[in-house]
Amino acid sequence: MIFELAPVGLMLTRNRVIERCNLAFAEMFGYGVSDLMGQTTEMLYPSHEEFEYIGDRAVVRLKKTGNYRDQRIMRDSQGRLFWCTVTGRSFSPESPSAAVIWVFEDIRDSRPMPIDLTAREREIAALVITGLSSKQIAQDLGVSHRTVEAHRMRMMRKLEVNTTGELIVRIMGMPSSP
Repeated sequence: MIFELAPVGLMLTRNRVIERCNLAFAEMFGYGVSDLMGQTTEMLYPSHEEFEYIGDRAVVRLKKTGNYRDQRIMRDSQGRLFWCTVTGRSFSPESPSAAVIWVFEDIRDSRPMPIDLTAREREIAALVITGLSSKQIAQDLGVSHRTVEAHRMRMMRKLEVNTTGELIVRIMGMPSSP
């Protein structure tokens, strides 16, 4: 009963397939609970690449600590993108994807999507807000730091900002100063 009535989205996955979720989770993504049962979690990601990248990153952390947490952009049933905070705990760190309980908190009201970003820009945006340097982001993504810099500059142009600080503020959906 607590699982079903929790005010945050809860999901239990087995090998990235939704075994169970609560009403808050289904409503967050615009589905009925029964529509999600047995579905792969890939349907909730903006792209296949993001599904793969975030999954790989989560497995490493779940294997190491049994826990995972990030803020990421997800996709609802209408194709709209939104930010959420995701926390997971593996039931078995030695086989991290076998069974995981996930908590999803919808933060779209405090962090609206300011513009359309490409899949790579979304990945970089999620890491930029954590304070990582371009070199650290490049290492995490397995690309050159020049590639990260090029994407960061494109985002800055799209968002009409001049500094990384202003970029972070805009990505996080805060109004820019006059």
